[in-house]
Amino acid sequence: MRTAFLMTALTVLLVLVGDYFGGARGMMMMLIISLAMNLFSYWNSDKLVLAQYNAKQVDEKSAPALYKMVQRLAERGNLPMPKVYIIDSPVPNAFATGRNPEHAAVAVTTALANALDKDEIEGVLAHELSHVKHGDILIGTIAASMAGIITTLSHWGMFFGGGDRDRNSSSAIVGLAMMILAPLAAGIIQMAVSRSREYIADKSGGELSGNPDALADALLKIESYAKNRTMPGATENTAHMFIICPFSAKDMQQLFSTHPSTADRVARLRAQAKAMRSSGGAK
Repeated sequence: MRTAFLMTALTVLLVLVGDYFGGARGMMMMLIISLAMNLFSYWNSDKLVLAQYNAKQVDEKSAPALYKMVQRLAERGNLPMPKVYIIDSPVPNAFATGRNPEHAAVAVTTALANALDKDEIEGVLAHELSHVKHGDILIGTIAASMAGIITTLSHWGMFFGGGDRDRNSSSAIVGLAMMILAPLAAGIIQMAVSRSREYIADKSGGELSGNPDALADALLKIESYAKNRTMPGATENTAHMFIICPFSAKDMQQLFSTHPSTADRVARLRAQAKAMRSSGGAK
């Protein structure tokens, strides 16, 4: 319900920005653009992001350990076997993509295998497969696309004025406020969408792997690398997809991270592990 509310808020904001800069015609145009953008994201987001990071597909012969681990978790979670990809990168990270479980893919960086042990990698993969199971990839992609077009429209709108409104000083002030506040509001909503889905995927991933502590350890290790180095090729439009924000702590884009605090995520996973041990359900 929270995600549905936030996505609705993004759509409303997009339409209101269109209304301000283009009147009723602009509002209708933004609604059409929103629908078209969502359809494009539905069919093409996985191909675009995999190509962007030069991800290479692997199979049971080329990467047997990784492939079998994904296969085992997919069977445990009653999911179709996703495609498996490896990204040549010195920074450990991972993401899932695809419009639905039948067309999903899981990608990990080459550095992940060197930085994490078997249980930790399994925890990361369980987290990503949980995103697949809950449809988070599509939700996040649409939210990022809508936030992006709101930002672009707000910036361009300042050059063309507020549609049919009078070009007076008050209109200019409103336009300036729109240029600043609309992208900010869109970014905040996008962050709220992404962060709420990360918490759910952590919990579900801990259940799927049976070892929330291993996922917590993996998050700490990945962050220790990521906070000192931005992942090569990382962009704002795809940052929400990774298990840990791909921007370093020194990068300004980290200030607008779509990820919750790692310390908070770890604390929740530790509590989950303790509860599962008490009930005899954790490794």
